[in-house]
Amino acid sequence: MMKNKKIVKYAIQILIVLFGISFLTFCLIYIAPGDPAQVMLTESGFIPTPELLAHTRAELGVDKPFYIQYWKWLFGVLQGNFGKSYSLRIPVIQKIGQAFIPTLYLSFLSLFLMCIISIPVGILAAVKENKWQDYLIRMITFIGMSVPSFWLGLIFLSIFGVQLGLVSVSGGQTDFVSAILPAFTLAIAMSAKYIRQIRHVFLEELGKSYVTGARMRGIRERDILWKHVLPNAMLPIITLLGISLGSLLGGTAIVEYVYNWPGMGRMAIKAIVAQDYPLIQAYILIIAFLYLIINIAVDISYKYFDVRVGEVD
Repeated sequence: MMKNKKIVKYAIQILIVLFGISFLTFCLIYIAPGDPAQVMLTESGFIPTPELLAHTRAELGVDKPFYIQYWKWLFGVLQGNFGKSYSLRIPVIQKIGQAFIPTLYLSFLSLFLMCIISIPVGILAAVKENKWQDYLIRMITFIGMSVPSFWLGLIFLSIFGVQLGLVSVSGGQTDFVSAILPAFTLAIAMSAKYIRQIRHVFLEELGKSYVTGARMRGIRERDILWKHVLPNAMLPIITLLGISLGSLLGGTAIVEYVYNWPGMGRMAIKAIVAQDYPLIQAYILIIAFLYLIINIAVDISYKYFDVRVGEVD
């Protein structure tokens, strides 16, 4: 019974947030400059004559009042119909489906590389607190947080693409070799931030009484670190990973554009440039939905990693 109530609670929260986001997004796009009919005709290669513009506006429904346009669009979304792309002349859901898998693939690969980098380095910085290793790691992370990801991407492309010729500069491919550089670029940008956070989490755990008691009982430092401290530090780390995945799904636009990666971020930038409003609306709504689902999944996972949460449930 309690589980059913929680599911209903999550579902209501998702619906309320998505409704608010959809309404706000539609409002902003409605008051944005530009005529959707003119954009659509221009992108299709037609001369936007007054008669053709009037016919296209009526066909798109943009000649109707705001509330009619919004409810018509929302009713279509509830049926899985996000409309047709102005610039591509194909259903929006079809384009989203083509771009989503490359972005998901790039996000998971970036997350995996980030874990390989940040978790061991963050633990090392905590274990070697205020020693030269800690100072060196903190200095490197400070530099990493200051370097823009697009600049880092351009440097990597110049070295590995132009000078060494190991990867294609033109991009457009989704194989593993083509994914390494953009994934590594995103991983470095995230690792610089999360190394410091993981260091802070482990320092808090290392200062607790159960660690002092374990040391007094003669347990090896390595066993204390991996068998006692790491499990207790899993909750903050899981939260960080969940936030990272959500941020990656919606925040890879610049890196995708630099590497010409055919994902949702690059699609969104091109849609903004082309004033392709249906594509922009669908992108924002889907990213918001995914972010909510990831946050709820992280919340649910707490009871499996923290016994206290499971007991409260």
